[in-house]
Parts: sequence; C-alpha cells; structure tokens
Amino acid sequence: MFSYFNVVRERDPAARSSLEILLCYPGMHALFFHRIAHFLYTHKWFLLARIISNFSRFMTGIEIHPGAHIGKGFFIDHGMGVVIGETAEVGDDVTLFHGVTLGGTGKDQGKRHPTIGNNVVIGTGAKILGPIHVGDYAKVGANAVVLKDVPSRHSAVGIPAVSIPQRQEKNPSFTNSVQVGTTEVARVV
Repeated sequence: MFSYFNVVRERDPAARSSLEILLCYPGMHALFFHRIAHFLYTHKWFLLARIISNFSRFMTGIEIHPGAHIGKGFFIDHGMGVVIGETAEVGDDVTLFHGVTLGGTGKDQGKRHPTIGNNVVIGTGAKILGPIHVGDYAKVGANAVVLKDVPSRHSAVGIPAVSIPQRQEKNPSFTNSVQVGTTEVARVV
C-alpha cells in the first residue's frame, strides 16, 4: 500500500502529499477495491466480487473486472472511463490515463482481452481490443485503436494503430523524449 504513494509521486507531478493521494486519487481507490474483489473472485466468491467491483465503479468511474490480473506499480491517472475486462492481464509499472479500454471484440472465446507487458504507458482514450499483446516498454498514443500486437519498445499510434519502433534521442543527457520515426515526441512518463 505504501509503495503506491511512491508510484504516484514518481508519475504525477501534481501529487502534493500522501493524504491527498489517499483521499483524492480514484485510481488508488479502484485498485484497492480491485485487490479485494480479485481475491474473492479467485476464491470463487464471484457474486460478492462483482458487487465490490460495481461499487468501486460507482465510486470512482473506473471499471476493473475482478477477474483481471493487475501487476504491481500500476497507476491510473485521472481514471474516469477506464475499463479493464475480465481476461485482461496488466504487467508491472504500467500507467493508464483516463478513458482507456482494455476490452474484447465480442468475437473471441476464452482469453478475450489484451495482455499488457511491463513498463507500458497507455495514453488518454486509447482502446486496446482483443486477445493481443502489448510488449514491455511500449507506448500507446492517445485515442489509438490497437487491434494487433505491439512489440516491445514500440509506439502504437493512429486508428487503426500502427507500431513504430522507438529510438532513443541522439543526446543521451536529455531523457524526456524519444524518437518516433523522424519526429521527437515528449515522453509521457
């Protein structure tokens, strides 16, 4: 629980205090309720898990199905409108912004939702749909619609999303940007 405060401070420059994070960050509240609901879900208390999940959605505007697997260091910034489906798997140190959907397409049986690697940043309004994989250190641009796998260290942008390899900037002393194709893009993290 206390490590979450450090995660927020690292990724959100607006975070002023632990008390503010505890009281005013809906991503923290949603994650707290999800951990309880997920525990109940894995112990076959499905109805109680769904009730807690729905209460959390009502309170935070963030819907995380109790069956979803969420790694450590997970951070949702702002949060309103985030939806994470039942079979979604989210790795460690992942950042989501508001309006992100990790959803299904309605065509798949069994594993229906995406698998997100470690250290991934998913921009505002992005939709990642189906049983696809987003690799480690990938970035998904705002409002991108991702329907195919995104390799590690790639950026996915557009509708439908296209994966572009990330290249480190030529000046290694400046680490707040990456090269995407021929364009320098500010790093979200």
